[in-house]
Amino acid sequence: MGSKTKKRVVLPTRPAPPTVEQILEDVRGAPVGDPVFIALAPEDSAGLSGRTEDPEAQREQLYQQSRAYVAANQWLQQAGNELRQRCEDLRQARQELEKDIGQVKQMVLPGAVGASLG
Repeated sequence: MGSKTKKRVVLPTRPAPPTVEQILEDVRGAPVGDPVFIALAPEDSAGLSGRTEDPEAQREQLYQQSRAYVAANQWLQQAGNELRQRCEDLRQARQELEKDIGQVKQMVLPGAVGASLG
Protein backbone atom coordinates (compact mmCIF):
# COMPACT_ATOMS: atom_id res chain seq x y z
CA MET A 1 0.00 0.00 0.00
CA GLY A 2 2.73 2.46 0.93
CA SER A 3 5.29 2.90 -1.88
CA LYS A 4 3.08 1.60 -4.70
CA THR A 5 0.57 4.45 -4.34
CA LYS A 6 3.15 7.23 -4.60
CA LYS A 7 3.15 9.17 -7.83
CA ARG A 8 6.33 9.33 -9.78
CA VAL A 9 7.82 12.81 -10.06
CA VAL A 10 8.37 13.83 -13.66
CA LEU A 11 11.57 15.80 -14.02
CA PRO A 12 11.88 18.49 -16.69
CA THR A 13 13.92 17.57 -19.73
CA ARG A 14 17.51 18.68 -19.78
CA PRO A 15 18.57 21.35 -22.24
CA ALA A 16 20.71 20.31 -25.17
CA PRO A 17 24.46 20.67 -24.58
CA PRO A 18 26.08 23.68 -26.23
CA THR A 19 27.57 23.30 -29.67
CA VAL A 20 31.28 23.71 -30.32
CA GLU A 21 30.57 27.08 -31.91
CA GLN A 22 28.70 28.26 -28.80
CA ILE A 23 31.53 27.13 -26.54
CA LEU A 24 34.15 28.87 -28.68
CA GLU A 25 32.05 32.03 -28.73
CA ASP A 26 31.85 31.97 -24.91
CA VAL A 27 35.60 31.41 -24.57
CA ARG A 28 36.44 34.19 -27.03
CA GLY A 29 34.07 36.59 -25.28
CA ALA A 30 35.46 35.90 -21.80
CA PRO A 31 37.45 38.73 -20.21
CA VAL A 32 41.16 38.27 -19.57
CA GLY A 33 40.55 38.28 -15.81
CA ASP A 34 38.03 35.42 -16.02
CA PRO A 35 38.57 33.09 -13.02
CA VAL A 36 38.89 30.05 -15.28
CA PHE A 37 41.88 31.48 -17.10
CA ILE A 38 43.44 32.79 -13.91
CA ALA A 39 43.04 29.39 -12.22
CA LEU A 40 44.67 27.61 -15.17
CA ALA A 41 47.57 30.06 -15.45
CA PRO A 42 50.95 28.80 -14.21
CA GLU A 43 51.69 29.90 -10.66
CA ASP A 44 54.87 31.74 -11.65
CA SER A 45 52.84 34.10 -13.85
CA ALA A 46 50.41 34.95 -11.03
CA GLY A 47 52.39 38.10 -10.28
CA LEU A 48 51.86 39.30 -13.85
CA SER A 49 48.09 39.55 -13.51
CA GLY A 50 48.22 43.23 -12.45
CA ARG A 51 48.46 45.96 -15.08
CA THR A 52 51.95 47.15 -15.80
CA GLU A 53 53.27 50.02 -17.86
CA ASP A 54 56.22 48.10 -19.28
CA PRO A 55 55.38 46.99 -22.87
CA GLU A 56 57.82 44.08 -22.67
CA ALA A 57 56.15 42.81 -19.49
CA GLN A 58 52.74 43.18 -21.15
CA ARG A 59 53.93 41.14 -24.13
CA GLU A 60 55.32 38.47 -21.82
CA GLN A 61 52.06 38.40 -19.88
CA LEU A 62 50.04 38.00 -23.08
CA TYR A 63 52.42 35.32 -24.29
CA GLN A 64 52.09 33.36 -21.05
CA GLN A 65 48.29 33.73 -21.14
CA SER A 66 48.26 32.52 -24.73
CA ARG A 67 50.37 29.50 -23.83
CA ALA A 68 48.06 28.69 -20.93
CA TYR A 69 45.04 29.04 -23.20
CA VAL A 70 46.55 26.78 -25.87
CA ALA A 71 47.51 24.16 -23.27
CA ALA A 72 44.03 24.27 -21.75
CA ASN A 73 42.47 24.06 -25.21
CA GLN A 74 44.56 21.00 -26.10
CA TRP A 75 43.68 19.35 -22.80
CA LEU A 76 39.98 20.03 -23.39
CA GLN A 77 40.14 18.60 -26.90
CA GLN A 78 41.83 15.44 -25.63
CA ALA A 79 39.29 15.12 -22.82
CA GLY A 80 36.45 15.60 -25.31
CA ASN A 81 37.85 12.91 -27.60
CA GLU A 82 38.24 10.54 -24.66
CA LEU A 83 34.68 11.22 -23.51
CA ARG A 84 33.32 10.59 -27.01
CA GLN A 85 35.19 7.28 -27.14
CA ARG A 86 33.94 6.25 -23.70
CA CYS A 87 30.39 7.20 -24.69
CA GLU A 88 30.62 5.03 -27.78
CA ASP A 89 32.03 2.17 -25.68
CA LEU A 90 29.07 2.51 -23.32
CA ARG A 91 26.62 2.45 -26.23
CA GLN A 92 28.18 -0.75 -27.54
CA ALA A 93 28.16 -2.32 -24.07
CA ARG A 94 24.48 -1.41 -23.72
CA GLN A 95 23.64 -3.05 -27.04
CA GLU A 96 25.53 -6.20 -26.07
CA LEU A 97 23.86 -6.27 -22.66
CA GLU A 98 20.39 -5.87 -24.17
CA LYS A 99 21.17 -8.69 -26.60
CA ASP A 100 22.41 -10.93 -23.78
CA ILE A 101 19.33 -10.15 -21.66
CA GLY A 102 17.10 -11.11 -24.58
CA GLN A 103 18.95 -14.39 -25.00
CA VAL A 104 18.69 -15.20 -21.29
CA LYS A 105 14.97 -14.43 -21.31
CA GLN A 106 14.46 -16.72 -24.29
CA MET A 107 16.33 -19.56 -22.57
CA VAL A 108 14.59 -19.15 -19.21
CA LEU A 109 11.10 -18.12 -20.24
CA PRO A 110 10.51 -18.92 -23.90
CA GLY A 111 6.74 -18.34 -23.70
CA ALA A 112 6.92 -15.29 -21.43
CA VAL A 113 9.07 -13.24 -23.82
CA GLY A 114 6.47 -13.35 -26.57
CA ALA A 115 3.72 -12.44 -24.10
CA SER A 116 5.66 -9.50 -22.67
CA LEU A 117 6.47 -8.09 -26.10
CA GLY A 118 2.90 -8.28 -27.41
